[in-house]
Amino acid sequence: MSVTVRAVAPADADQWRDLYSAYREFYALEPDADVVDRVWAWIGDAGHETNALVAVDEHGTLAGLAHYRRFARPSSGTTGLWLDDLFTRPDLRGAGVGRALIDAVARIADAEKLSVVRWITNENNATARRLYDTMATATKWVTYDRVPGA
Repeated sequence: MSVTVRAVAPADADQWRDLYSAYREFYALEPDADVVDRVWAWIGDAGHETNALVAVDEHGTLAGLAHYRRFARPSSGTTGLWLDDLFTRPDLRGAGVGRALIDAVARIADAEKLSVVRWITNENNATARRLYDTMATATKWVTYDRVPGA
């Protein structure tokens, strides 16, 4: 299957919303139209740090999405690119969509001379991890989350 990766466009709104809602469902997040709308607004705001790419199939249908942003790396005095969200339509998994999106994010990082492309995934996401293990190095770092005020 052939896909083209490009920046998301305003005309992609409905298809993007469907994909992003499916992404949230995949990770067992409660459906929340306000969150979906907020993230779409971030993507459309040139002043916000969140950016988006989409993979488009030969019929012009969105096949996947990637959200990314730059982040400071004080320990190395460099800037990296954080891949926040990566999602491929379930019927197209294994067809190269995820690889094409990650490669596109990596090309952005390379063009900007950034030091790393970094992302996380759920440890039980075996399908994605099979792909990731061919494209990047799993790190030794453990991630923690703390709710403010807790």
